[in-house]
Amino acid sequence: MFGKRSTEAAAPRATPAPPPPAAGSAPPKAEASPRTAPLMMTPGPKPQAARVAADNRSEDYYQIKTTIFSALIDTIDLAQLAQLDPDSAREEIRDIVNEIISIKNVVMSIAEQEHLLQDICNDVLGYGPLEPLLARDDIADIMVNGANRVFIEVSGKVQLTNIRFRDNAQLMNICQRIVSQVGRRVDESSPICDARLLDGSRVNVIAPPLALDGPTLTIRKFKKDKLTLDDLVKFGSISPAGARVLAVIGRCRCNVLISGGTGSGKTTLLNCMTGYIDADERVITCEDAAELQLQQPHVVRLETRPPNLEGQGMISMRDLVRNCLRMRPERIIVGEVRGPEAFDLLQAMNTGHDGSMGTLHANSPREAMSRLESMITMGGFQLPTKTIREMIVGSIDVILQAERLRDGSRRITKITEVVGTEGEVVITQDLMSYEISGEDETGRLKGKHSGTGIVRPNFWERARYFGMDRELAEALDALQG
Repeated sequence: MFGKRSTEAAAPRATPAPPPPAAGSAPPKAEASPRTAPLMMTPGPKPQAARVAADNRSEDYYQIKTTIFSALIDTIDLAQLAQLDPDSAREEIRDIVNEIISIKNVVMSIAEQEHLLQDICNDVLGYGPLEPLLARDDIADIMVNGANRVFIEVSGKVQLTNIRFRDNAQLMNICQRIVSQVGRRVDESSPICDARLLDGSRVNVIAPPLALDGPTLTIRKFKKDKLTLDDLVKFGSISPAGARVLAVIGRCRCNVLISGGTGSGKTTLLNCMTGYIDADERVITCEDAAELQLQQPHVVRLETRPPNLEGQGMISMRDLVRNCLRMRPERIIVGEVRGPEAFDLLQAMNTGHDGSMGTLHANSPREAMSRLESMITMGGFQLPTKTIREMIVGSIDVILQAERLRDGSRRITKITEVVGTEGEVVITQDLMSYEISGEDETGRLKGKHSGTGIVRPNFWERARYFGMDRELAEALDALQG
């Protein structure tokens, strides 16, 4: 028995709930006092009805939902509910809500009642109004700007949805539920939080007073199916020949830095490149919010930790990178390089951890190297510029540039090799680049991946050591065509 106590809002569980009225049936007659007057769900307005009528109907729905939800919380024992599996918990909630609907004489169609039941189950057990968006695999990002404005990104385009929350308090409760599942918190004293959903989707929350119009929630959706380079070829992100070059780079243990702007596909590309790591290698990943999908059997996943209420116990990315050097890694994967950990990652790449990878925010390969240099300097390392640049050259073999174009498509626009230095200048050469040639009648950009004429890159000897020089030569030759 999950009822805490009998209230006038819910009948005893032993009393069977009468079936809900069929769609279109007349409401039952009842001599109700004003205090117990039935809540009526009126038929939907005609298509030509005024917007005001639609808004009023929406308000009626939320009023009914709030009333039933409050009665449910008064009736159900949440502690016992938490011990059930998700399917059993949903059935228990549906049974009690049906009883409440019957007792309160709420008249609605079967479809409307099913929608209400689903909404309430999502509120109690899931992420409320976000559940239908999280279930869609075509959505890349969910952006919640307060209770009444929810945007999604589909096929590279941002669009406003009709999803809304009851109020900012409900939105804040859902934000707290999300971050608490991974041991983090968000409130007025700690209003910024990076977290993740249980499926790996990346989450960022900014709460009031920093967010002026209510809590702001941003979710980078986790793809259920791990993408491969073949998938990127199908999407047009890279040419078949370019994908063959990337496969050689991954297999011959080049140190790779993936550069790009926000939403350009850096993490997706990093996931694809990790597919070429051998199954017998020990791989250690360091991330702010774990989202990498490595399939190898010997993977150790590390995640940063924010400070506690007393401001103690913070574990930074640099702490993770420095510690993983003591864990006998063969490859180190850093989800995003954004601070002094750049120095430790370069040292790891330069001291026997070949095939290590990382991402950072930059608009070009050369800018990526400048950012690395800045991060090392900001970390308090008093090193000459020439020394830092020599460290970068000695550590990084290839920079892959990812870009989100103005039509929303994502492309790998450059495969750039770090060659060496001349004085204090870092020398690079592009093996492949993407050139835009125009746009079609739908506004989609047209372009082509093509080689730059380099037939013997600087990592040729490494490829030959791994027995992949012929494959590299064939891939570069195909790239020229």
